[in-house]
Amino acid sequence: MSQALLNGYLTFLKLEKGLSPNSVAAYIDDINKLLLFTKDKNHGFSIEKTDKETLRNFILWINEMGLAANSQARIMSGIRNFFAYLKEEKLTDNNPVDLIDLPKIARKLPVVLSVDEIDRMVAQIDHSSNDGVRNRCMIEVLYGCGLRVSELVGLKLSQIYFQEDYLRIIGKGNKERLVPLGSVAKKHLELYNNGVRRHINIVKGHTEYVFLNKFGKRISRVMVFLIIKDLCEKAGIKKNVSPHTFRHSFATHLVDGGADLRAVQEMLGHASITTTEIYTHLDSSYLKDTIIQFHPRS
Repeated sequence: MSQALLNGYLTFLKLEKGLSPNSVAAYIDDINKLLLFTKDKNHGFSIEKTDKETLRNFILWINEMGLAANSQARIMSGIRNFFAYLKEEKLTDNNPVDLIDLPKIARKLPVVLSVDEIDRMVAQIDHSSNDGVRNRCMIEVLYGCGLRVSELVGLKLSQIYFQEDYLRIIGKGNKERLVPLGSVAKKHLELYNNGVRRHINIVKGHTEYVFLNKFGKRISRVMVFLIIKDLCEKAGIKKNVSPHTFRHSFATHLVDGGADLRAVQEMLGHASITTTEIYTHLDSSYLKDTIIQFHPRS
């Protein structure tokens, strides 16, 4: 395969798909694995010769490398994306990945916090400190708006519409979505923005970001993770909690309360409804556990 073709795919991932550098690197690594396989097996690699049989043997090859089913499926997803690009560019007539059975992976149910557990974590925050006011605000926005941690730390003042009660979020692939701003999250955003934030000496280039550290720079994802881990430990919660847990909790509590799944999909920014459907499975799992625990015939 020519370097020009690989460079074209690289440009497509960066500019048209709007992927992060880490995601781009992962996609390119998938293609390099396929190239390594064809070289290892002494295949004369060309786009025309990549058929379903070649890809079946490739799956066996990565399986022999000891990669888990999840990793195998992710690699094949990258290969499928590559051939979709080639088809779009009229460099091949079909996508051979569509002709094979991919490794089946179990769908893991996400960790979810109860409302009581979230309240317990919030109770550990020192609301008399500047950091405490900020941390409470971050948790209320994470849980109240269902944001990814990258969306939280990247949130800018221009994306908050206090009068209309919504946030304009820039999600994966630079896709925009509108998320309602609930009364509790709005209250803490106003407290933080009109109080603590105004007294921070903000570094040039960081003035638009909402959440800042004590040095006046945009807060990092790692710092948000550490703050949540600390609160979780102080609250005596044994679950494996991360910033994303609040997003899962946001969706689960909406679905449990009877929210329309399409509306939840829009608020989360999921491209496919099947991604959002996992929260209905979570509800079913909860019901099953309840029956096992309380029904006399269980």
